[in-house]
Amino acid sequence: MDNQDLRKAGLKVTLPRVKILQQLESSKDRHLSAEDIYKALMDAGEDVGLATVYRVLTQFEQAGIVLRHNFEGGSAVFELADEEHHDHMVCLETGEVVEFMDAEIEKRQQMIAEKHGFDIVDHSLVLYVKPKQKK
Repeated sequence: MDNQDLRKAGLKVTLPRVKILQQLESSKDRHLSAEDIYKALMDAGEDVGLATVYRVLTQFEQAGIVLRHNFEGGSAVFELADEEHHDHMVCLETGEVVEFMDAEIEKRQQMIAEKHGFDIVDHSLVLYVKPKQKK
């Protein structure tokens, strides 16, 4: 994503928006909280306040640039909305978020919706997991 994408989304190109977008793009972790982004910006010597990070993330969400996830037991996390659909597994012990895509699950969801007379407009599947106990 670049400055042109911000303009296309109806947002002015400002330094905080560019810095936050760069942070989302460059992070090895695809799911970041506002606090994660704020901390990374502070570590990089950027002068962007936490309230600004929250405000920009909300603007990005409304513009379709990021997706917000409210996984159980944690704060909201954000990921860039530039990829194909996927679902998530969240480890209850470590908080690790694992992305996955399974064509069979997608097909079954579609069949269930059709069986009940519905078309799926959007959906989110989150599995809450913990490590298997060794025997």
